[in-house]
Amino acid sequence: MTDELDSRETTPLVDEAVKKAAVCWVSVADGPAYALWCLPLDGDLLIVTGPGEQAAPGLADATEAQVTLRGDHGGRIVTWPARVTRLRPDTEEWAAAAPLVAAKRLNAPGPSADLVRRWAAEGCALNRLAPAGPPAAGTDLPAASLAEEPRPTPAVRATRKPFRLHKVRRR
Repeated sequence: MTDELDSRETTPLVDEAVKKAAVCWVSVADGPAYALWCLPLDGDLLIVTGPGEQAAPGLADATEAQVTLRGDHGGRIVTWPARVTRLRPDTEEWAAAAPLVAAKRLNAPGPSADLVRRWAAEGCALNRLAPAGPPAAGTDLPAASLAEEPRPTPAVRATRKPFRLHKVRRR
């Protein structure tokens, strides 16, 4: 693992942005970017996905991804290529990282030890995203908006009837 940390490609901007990250935008194989909560650890980001957790299609099986981080004022400050490593249950890396991620999981159902066991039993993916190339920052970032059309969803918004103060009678 030491060799892996020594071979990381990073810059001071990426290091600082990763340290402060709580949310990142991750895209896999030129797909759409998904906003995911994350935990910084040793200069990398840890992200859990799967049943009962956040959805990030393709991330669990990916080896590469693009990560975008925002700055203190909410705007994008850096996008960097990431090397994706899936941490497997019953490994030293899992034993060290999973409890840390579970402890930071907001609105977790039950104690973090139960959450870690559920992740292992249900096949949730705990992924480590490590910087793996030169980042795009400053003038290298797109100047135009990258806003996308809303994705299709099965969610439905109920239409309410207008409020009426009194009953209207028709003649």
